[in-house]
Amino acid sequence: MLVSGAGQSRTLADGMFADRADAGRRLAGRLTPWRGSQPIVAALPRGGVPVAAEAAAALGAPLDVILVRKLGMPGQHELAIGALGERGVRVIDDHATRVAPAELETVERRERTELERRATAYRAVRPREPIAGRTVIVADDGLATGATAHAACLVARTAGAATVVLAVPVAPRDWVERLGAAADHYVAVDTPQRFSAVGEFYVDFGQVGDDEVVRILSEAAT
Repeated sequence: MLVSGAGQSRTLADGMFADRADAGRRLAGRLTPWRGSQPIVAALPRGGVPVAAEAAAALGAPLDVILVRKLGMPGQHELAIGALGERGVRVIDDHATRVAPAELETVERRERTELERRATAYRAVRPREPIAGRTVIVADDGLATGATAHAACLVARTAGAATVVLAVPVAPRDWVERLGAAADHYVAVDTPQRFSAVGEFYVDFGQVGDDEVVRILSEAAT
């Protein structure tokens, strides 16, 4: 297993990314070991798409998406209790035991509806890239709890990926321990000692909308 970025620690000032495009270009520099394996770069929408687009361009690789949705704790949406993914993937965290089955079902139904809506919008401009037997670089703009990243890696494995590389610009120091065998290789530009939220490491961390995702996927497809 290759783990890149482990053990690095920077001050907030020199650990900042200008924006997601900047983060993607810097992440691409860590992904050169896979350039010759004809990888697919699969983004987690929406924030991971601008990052993955830069990495895919640098590697000369096709850009795709893996659709996942975080399951948030009722009343505390930012606290992940799991995630849903394409191909029927479902990851449930230990925190989910604190949620009544009916409430969990409601959360899952809502997020599945949104996942299907995004699938319709994004797949209209970017049909699925064949994954079976290939190296898939799963990319996002950062990793916090790891629930959606875990689900995305499982989607890639379910689709038959030969090798799964999880790549992010920034992640907590213990991210590999959290995710275990979800991916075969882990790559990060930075794994700071102090970590509370992905956005704190970006100067510009504005929302990425559906229009931007569709535009990037359309440009990559042509």
